[in-house]
Amino acid sequence: MEFKDYYQVLGVEDDADLKQIKKAYRKLALKLHPDMNAAPDAEEKFREVAEAYEVLKDENKRAEYDQLKRYGGQNEQGFDVPPGWQSSDGYTHARGSASADFSDFFNSVFGGGSRHHQQSHQTESDLYKGQDVELEVPLFLEESIKGIVKRVEYSVPALTGNKVEQLKKSLEVKIPEGTSDGERIRVKGQGVPGSESSLNGDLYLHIRLIPHPLFDVQGNNLLLTLPLAPWEAALGTKLEVPTLYGKISLNIPPNSHSGQKLRVKGKGLKHKGNQGDLLVVIKIDIPNKTTAETEKLWSQLADEANFNPRAEWSK
Repeated sequence: MEFKDYYQVLGVEDDADLKQIKKAYRKLALKLHPDMNAAPDAEEKFREVAEAYEVLKDENKRAEYDQLKRYGGQNEQGFDVPPGWQSSDGYTHARGSASADFSDFFNSVFGGGSRHHQQSHQTESDLYKGQDVELEVPLFLEESIKGIVKRVEYSVPALTGNKVEQLKKSLEVKIPEGTSDGERIRVKGQGVPGSESSLNGDLYLHIRLIPHPLFDVQGNNLLLTLPLAPWEAALGTKLEVPTLYGKISLNIPPNSHSGQKLRVKGKGLKHKGNQGDLLVVIKIDIPNKTTAETEKLWSQLADEANFNPRAEWSK
């Protein structure tokens, strides 16, 4: 198995901080997100970037990954997970582990492996019931608001004669509209086959929303950072802004401040009949370069406005 260099995927150094990692992810995600790039391989590359970000943004996963990178990241013979490896999520490495849509490397190291679903009160038949299988299913925000049928593929151990073999399974599973991050969907009887004519285990899908390059999630609400030029914030303007449901026209009032939030009703995520909103967060930006003429105009504005943004410090 090939070792995945997640730092290289995001184009950052091994000691990059979280801010640098997030910035690199958003830059690549904007370029590769399927809504913004129609190239045939764009979605595959986007998932690779999302996989790298999934690991490096999480302090525990990143520490484990760094440990594995030192252990065998440079091995030219290929990479194997250390025997008995256990991730911080409590999953012990086992055949049949899977996180739908992510690489074999991720599945081997961080994937939700087959594990017995513990019951507080077990009946006699439960003792022979097949194990439940847990899968992580990455989901785009766009998919969560409309629902989607996703194909999931995984393996379960099955007894054939006197030999245990890995049985490959492929299912099409309906992910309902409004499914949120962390939800658990049960697919009855699609886990490990039971013994002695007992019930099969179940399949549990753990939904994980893939970070979007533009929108942050806050409960049912979505946050969109909107960069404005100083004159747009001061004078007000009308802009076209993206939402998960298509572009809309948004009025920016005069004298808008950095950090100010504009609420767009009904353009957030859906969950259990509730519709969230889109919160547009204003960020005032300035040009990267100035000419002699623009510098002169900025100086004239400073003199004319006579504005001290730190006046409260002296009170």
